[in-house]
Amino acid sequence: MSADPGAPILLIGRNGQVARALQRQVAAGGNPRPLLVVGRPELDLAAALGEPQQLLAQLSTLLRSHRPALVVNAAAYTAVDKAESEPELAGAINGTAVGLLARTCAANAIPLVHISTDYVFDGSGSEPWREHDPTGPLGVYGASKLDGEQALRASGGDHLLLRVSWVFGQEGANFVRTMLRVGRERDSLAIVDDQIGGPTSAEAIARTVLALAEPAIAGRSPLEPASPFPWGTYHFAAQPPVSWHGFATEIFRQAIDLGLIERAPELRAIPTSDYPLPAARPANSRLACDRFSTSFGLPLPDWREDLRHCLQAWAAATPTHSSVPANQP
Repeated sequence: MSADPGAPILLIGRNGQVARALQRQVAAGGNPRPLLVVGRPELDLAAALGEPQQLLAQLSTLLRSHRPALVVNAAAYTAVDKAESEPELAGAINGTAVGLLARTCAANAIPLVHISTDYVFDGSGSEPWREHDPTGPLGVYGASKLDGEQALRASGGDHLLLRVSWVFGQEGANFVRTMLRVGRERDSLAIVDDQIGGPTSAEAIARTVLALAEPAIAGRSPLEPASPFPWGTYHFAAQPPVSWHGFATEIFRQAIDLGLIERAPELRAIPTSDYPLPAARPANSRLACDRFSTSFGLPLPDWREDLRHCLQAWAAATPTHSSVPANQP
């Protein structure tokens, strides 16, 4: 791997929530290295569906040409319900393409950071899931992400795999944006109250990736520089655990406080069975993050603070404070 301070971090994915947050933080001076961003159309991981060898050649050329110090994969198929009707495409992007990327990075001795999900678990029980607990995805999306995890580990390369949950951010389609939009349109909302997880902001994920970038590039533990970097799988989720109903309650409380909406709709707590969707969701998405904290010495984010920062950014960008900025393309 390259410790050259001029060697870039290669970010795969341009328009997703985490990718946008990474670009924003690097642009604000959050990382000393240049950030090289690649995504569609010049690099489309969906090519893994019909032209995997072509994608492999593109990845190899990309790494040889730019010789990055670290690769961060923030590209993924994230349409959970749509994946049920597009299993091949979801599997290609989240599974096959990740395997090709991981093998290419391993062949070039370049460490890889990859983002995965709580959906690799079946959501049973009430205890937080630990990294080595048995997986059991309930739908196509979770299965495709698990395929990517397994391909990454099989590559034999140095990798940091972060499982995150309930991602929200300043851009893109997410629960926070949806709540504010439908909250203005309706007097009452029915929100699921028997799924529990940790809403995690894209900004927090990006901060963490950047905080670990240089130690990962150097191959040294951020806590004990004389020790090797602790590669592997880690859970990273904001605290404290909350239901979707509880999350929505706090969204509206803060939005009113910031003047983003004039009133909150009535929020009715309902069970998952009253809100059927094409893809099943895990009821228990709690992630045990103590291994992450012990290994890296970084604090876990409080989703309530990150939510406020997200809403404040929208309030500052919205002249009248009467609407949320439109989804970014």
